Amino acid sequence: MSRIGKEPVKVESGVTVTLDGPAVTVKGPKGELTWTLPAGITAEQKDGLLRFARSADDRQSRANHGLARALVANMVEGVVKGYAKALDIEGVGFKFDLQGKDTLLLSIGYANPKPYKIPAGITVKVENQGLHLDVSGIDKQLVGRVAADIRSFKPAEPYKGKGIRYTGEKIRRKEGKTVA
Repeated sequence: MSRIGKEPVKVESGVTVTLDGPAVTVKGPKGELTWTLPAGITAEQKDGLLRFARSADDRQSRANHGLARALVANMVEGVVKGYAKALDIEGVGFKFDLQGKDTLLLSIGYANPKPYKIPAGITVKVENQGLHLDVSGIDKQLVGRVAADIRSFKPAEPYKGKGIRYTGEKIRRKEGKTVA
């Protein structure tokens, strides 16, 4: 039995979980998320706990068992608390700038700022005069993907450390060339 899959998901008060065949809908104070269970995985709600079971014992079913439990647990936590990622930018003239509510402009050393369209369900806050960015939302996968996409425009380089990094990320610095 999957060690992760056999653990029940505790449904907190104020959260409604609806099971409609393979579709799982989680509704809470921050919003609503829907996900479809993989084939061979079933969910059952009883006494404020959500339990998952699998129909077969092959390798893929065992993997999907733990996956389904983890993703639904993330959905429950997301509609209650939400998720956030923080990014910092370092470099002369580098900054984040919010244009409207759906476009982020990245000034990262190119002639023109690079625009990034913010997907629905994601909130972006620019702080510290454009040097710090907070990405938040209820979908853990979407928050992580948006933060990774923004970072991919200009990841921090190892010589001077210029670029975009996650807050708290350590950049391993390299020594430059030496003149003989």
